[in-house]
Formats: sequence, structure tokens, C-alpha cells
Amino acid sequence: MAYEKREQLYEGKAKKVYATEDPNVVIVSYKDDATAFNGQKKGTITGKGAINNRMTNNLMRRLEAKGVPTHYIEELNDRETAVKKVSIVPLEVIVRNISAGSFAKRYGVEEGIVFDEPTIEFSYKNDDLHDPLINSYHAVALKLATWDEIDTIKKYAFQVNDFLKKTLAECGVTLVDFKLEFGKTADGTIVLADEISPDTCRLWDEKTHEKLDKDRFRRDLGGAEEAYEEVMRRLMGDR
Repeated sequence: MAYEKREQLYEGKAKKVYATEDPNVVIVSYKDDATAFNGQKKGTITGKGAINNRMTNNLMRRLEAKGVPTHYIEELNDRETAVKKVSIVPLEVIVRNISAGSFAKRYGVEEGIVFDEPTIEFSYKNDDLHDPLINSYHAVALKLATWDEIDTIKKYAFQVNDFLKKTLAECGVTLVDFKLEFGKTADGTIVLADEISPDTCRLWDEKTHEKLDKDRFRRDLGGAEEAYEEVMRRLMGDR
């Protein structure tokens, strides 16, 4: 169905959110803006809004079919999607299969160590505090989530990891790590929200280990636009 885009409710680093005529539905519009290091580095990756929108929707539809509930409703155009209105659980959920990025830096290990099993960590979603690491007990103490909600989030996060790892491996891409966000619908159901894209996943070419994600922007490697397009081409067979 056609949803009517009304007033802007929110603008984040990578997306804008608009109200619709349905109080339980909002429209997410993806931007080409790129940020890193808690917004200290800013730039543009031309075309990434459309790529991230289409890739996220493709993966969320496939995850729904695998039993992971998501906020996805309908792709409206290249950059805009209708989603269920949710209250975001203020936890960033990070699943890691291989050491890289802040994990390698924090623990003084090299990048590229393949873990025997995936790890999971939470960050408290709070820009003023620079998204500090937080454990389950802290999250419950601060009333960010209940034990049941944390158990549900962990279960879905590992399901997403299993699916993404397999799906990307079939395209010659290694899933190093990724960040998820979850939300609660009006009736309190936990669903996968936000996005799954080269903005939120660390992706390496299986053979060359070339970076195919936002690290190209973060680390001034160049070729970010081409990397995003390459991931979409491999995953969805088009540009």
C-alpha cells in the first residue's frame, strides 16, 4: 500500500524518519552522509543511501523467512522504506567472528584472529557518553532492557550471524563483525530494527581480505563507493 510521508520525526547520522497517516508506521529515508568516530569524522559516500536501503530490505525479508521478526514492512523506492514504529532498545549489539577494529585495539591483539565461536557485546547507545561498553547486569540495572528481552536479543543476534555468515560466504565475502539494533513494537514485541549494510558490518573479500565496508571511509583507504556497490552486486546480483 502507499504510505503518505508526513512530518520529519528524527534525523540521525545516516537516516531520517518521517511520520505517516498510520501511527504504527514510519518511513525511513537513507542518506549518503557518512560519519565515523562518534561523528568526529564526516563525509559523503555517494549512492550509499540507496545501497544500504535496498540491501537492508533484502536481508530483512530473508531473515523474516528464517523466523527473525523485523521492523520491515515495504520498500517504497530506492531510498525510502515503510517500517513498524518501534521504541529502540538503547543497546548496540555487536557480534564478532574475527578480531578487528575496536576489539583488536582494546585487547591488544592483531586483526584477523578467527574465533572458535562468535562473541557478543553490548554498548549503551548514548552519544554524549560515546556509546560505552555495558554488560547485561548493567543494562538491567539501568532499566534499558529486562533479562527476558536480553535473552531474546541474544538469540536473534546469533541467528542473524548464522544467516549472514552463510549468505555472505556464498558471495565470497567474509563477515568479520557487525552491529545490530532492536526495537519494541507497540505491544512490546522485540524486533530487529535499524539496518544491515556495509555501514554496520565489517566485510572482507574472502580471498584478498580487501575491506568492503565503512572501514574504507573510516581509515581513508578510498574506494568506499565501489566497495558498497561490489557487496550489493554480489549479494543481489545488480548495481
